Amino acid sequence: MRMRLLVVGLLVAFMALTGCAKNQMSTEPGTQAGENAAVATDSQNSNGLSEQDLADQQRQAMAAAEQEITQNRIYFGFDKFDLDAEAKDVLKTKAEALKAHSEWKMLIEGHCDNRGTEEYNLALGERRARAAYEFLVMLGVPSSNLKIVSFGEERPAVDADNEAAWAKNRRDEFKLFK
Repeated sequence: MRMRLLVVGLLVAFMALTGCAKNQMSTEPGTQAGENAAVATDSQNSNGLSEQDLADQQRQAMAAAEQEITQNRIYFGFDKFDLDAEAKDVLKTKAEALKAHSEWKMLIEGHCDNRGTEEYNLALGERRARAAYEFLVMLGVPSSNLKIVSFGEERPAVDADNEAAWAKNRRDEFKLFK
């Protein structure tokens, strides 16, 4: 009896796995089954977009995320390296983009105005870059994806000696790298 059940069970399993030739569908182009498969693939996209449209949307989203990271700077007060509410908001947006694209690495550049000694401004620029770095890490960005550098007063955004220029030069800038 056990042997008979075992044989019947094996036959049922074999038939279920292999199926009948009548039930197999052709996926050759031009056949009804092939056309149905193409329709099914197209209908899998719930937005009604083609694969090309989806790829274009992904490229646009990636470009927008890259622009968010590289275009938006944060600024500091005179002789300061603490992050104000506006700087934290900018960094939160950058953190979301970096977490969404975990393969990206970002360089944080600390900059200063031209007042103070070169050594002092290099140290202040590093503290500014480190403040952004630590905040991003606190938000969940892997520290291995971040690097910092200080340029001190070497690379001014605005080359002038007035309060408006100095305010633009006291900043962190952000660059993507591989």
